[in-house]
Formats: sequence, C-alpha cells, structure tokens
Amino acid sequence: MSLLTVLAAIGIVVYVIGQQLVGSALSGKRVVVLPAVLTVIGIVDISGSKSHPGATDIVLLVVSAAIAIAVGAGLGAMTRLERRDGHLWAQLPKQGLLLWGGLIASRLVIAGIAHVADAHVAAGTTAILLTLGLNRAAQAMVIVPRAIAAGIPFAPEKDGTVFGASWFAGSTGREG
Repeated sequence: MSLLTVLAAIGIVVYVIGQQLVGSALSGKRVVVLPAVLTVIGIVDISGSKSHPGATDIVLLVVSAAIAIAVGAGLGAMTRLERRDGHLWAQLPKQGLLLWGGLIASRLVIAGIAHVADAHVAAGTTAILLTLGLNRAAQAMVIVPRAIAAGIPFAPEKDGTVFGASWFAGSTGREG
C-alpha cells in the first residue's frame, strides 16, 4: 500500500469521525455502499500484496477484523438517529470517540505484534482499508435496521432518488 493510500485512509477516518460528531443526513449509498467498497479495496490490497499472508498474518487480520466489527456495532448502537426534513439524520455522541480511539489503538497494537512476529501483511498498512470497511459495514448493519424500524428513510442522493426507499414504511422517495 502506498503512502497515498495511507493518507487517503487517514483522511477518510478524520472525515468520518468529524461528520459523525457534528451529525449529518445519511444517504443510503454512503451508509451501505461505501463500506462495501472500502472492504473490497482492502481485500484486493491484501490479496495483491507482494507478501503472501502466513498463518500469523491471518490470525492477526481476523483479530483486527473482529475488533473493527465490534467497534462498528458499538458505534451503530450509540449513534443518535432522528428524522430531520423527513429523512434520516445521525449524530455520534462524544463518547463514541472512545470507541474510535480503541479501534485505532488496536490497529497499532496488532501492527506492532505483527512486526515482532514477522507477519508482514498484518504489520503493513494493507489492512487499514479492510479494517475501516468492516467497521463501517458493522455500523451500517446496526443503523439500517434501527432506521427501518423507526420508518425514517435515508436522505436523497444527489439525483433525488432515495436508496432503499422500499425498505421504509410510508416512504415517498424513489428507490435508487
């Protein structure tokens, strides 16, 4: 993974945390599609790396993935959801920073353990986008059912469609 990818991942994390703390309307593609894209890019980065993952790499990547998923589920559970202008709006309370800090610290610890164990794939930066994608996907897997249960549709996309509109009872948006 290049320095550009690392900087992009850091930028994504800073942007996501900032947006979550300030609160924003949630479009379905941002909540559902972006995590899938990040996860796929992470898998491609790992499978395309020059070093093939060994057993230690795989164990550490699985541990990292489990932590990312648990933190994402926790973030999804603590996120405040409400209807604003007829659409889903979400805000992460400041306590969510503790979970983000835990995710970042866990990645650093796992990278350190991997470095000592010569697990080059897990020690490298290739797992960052995978970890972030899984984290975002886990948060979405908690937020989406909560929004559906509350009957609050996603905010419209730029083209005016509402991703997953048919999932929400009484939704008037077009499905995208």
